[in-house]
Amino acid sequence: MGMIRNRLLGWLDRPTVLRRLALASVIANVVIVVTGGAVRLTGSGLGCPTWPSCTDSSLVPTKAYALHGIIEFTNRQLTFVLGVVAVLTLVAALRQHTERALAAWALGIIPAQAVVGGISVKTQLNPWVVSLHFLISIVIIAIALVLYARLAAWPAPAVPLNPVVGRLAQALVLAGAAVLIAGTVVTGAGPHPGDKNASGRVHRNGLNVASMSQLHADLVMVLVGLSLGMLALVYAVGAGRAVRRAVWILLAVEAAQAAIGYAQYFTGVPAGLVGLHMLGACLLWIAVIGVRLRVLGVHRGANSGPTAEEPRPVRRSRQGEEPPALRS
Repeated sequence: MGMIRNRLLGWLDRPTVLRRLALASVIANVVIVVTGGAVRLTGSGLGCPTWPSCTDSSLVPTKAYALHGIIEFTNRQLTFVLGVVAVLTLVAALRQHTERALAAWALGIIPAQAVVGGISVKTQLNPWVVSLHFLISIVIIAIALVLYARLAAWPAPAVPLNPVVGRLAQALVLAGAAVLIAGTVVTGAGPHPGDKNASGRVHRNGLNVASMSQLHADLVMVLVGLSLGMLALVYAVGAGRAVRRAVWILLAVEAAQAAIGYAQYFTGVPAGLVGLHMLGACLLWIAVIGVRLRVLGVHRGANSGPTAEEPRPVRRSRQGEEPPALRS
């Protein structure tokens, strides 16, 4: 047992392992958003009608709830996977004396997420609570991505960019958050409640789905406009390749999301497209945060100690480009 413990701790002492754990946290949180969407879209939201157990008499699904219970219960178990990854990340951060605060936040929010999930069940899938459930995942994704970027030592632009670029990057984050929030409101007004409550009525937020969809589309247009402005600006100021690539990735994700969004609107919001749109929402958020990190650079936290890997000397590159050895 002692040998296993020592090998595990030795593994957690590696900076590469800590980076991979941070990346695994990003991926795992995207997965749980997508599987949570599958719960809603298959009508399995109350496949386990109680919380934290599946039923009043059983921790796991019973025959009475069959497939819906299995789908809902499986999604619940993924929270434990997130918890294990987050615990390992925090232990590794503590042992390496680096990024302890971010690792602690990534772990500390998970119990709150589980509680909100339980409240959504207790309130018969109240759409506002379900929306909060999704948005908490988005917060965790942002924290995990910042943690990964810091550990991967994403460099700031070799030549400081015009302050306008930084302010536009901040505006992109705000616009992206607004788009996601509006998207949850549209979902809460739409045709996929996740299940029926005991009285046989679907639980919706009561807002007009067409009006909410139009608001969501308008905010998407704002985000796309800001992204196009950012693209023109980073070329105008001679930003490096990593910055330009991040903006192009954001625009590509926005184009894909827009295509999916319009397709689902004009085809009656089929479940498959809604699930794909939820995945796209996570990728959009990652792309938005990625632009912000690339433009403003990654500032290590006050509690961040040195890592075991020191950067190698690099040659100077032409103005506006990141040194090649530091690109990631």
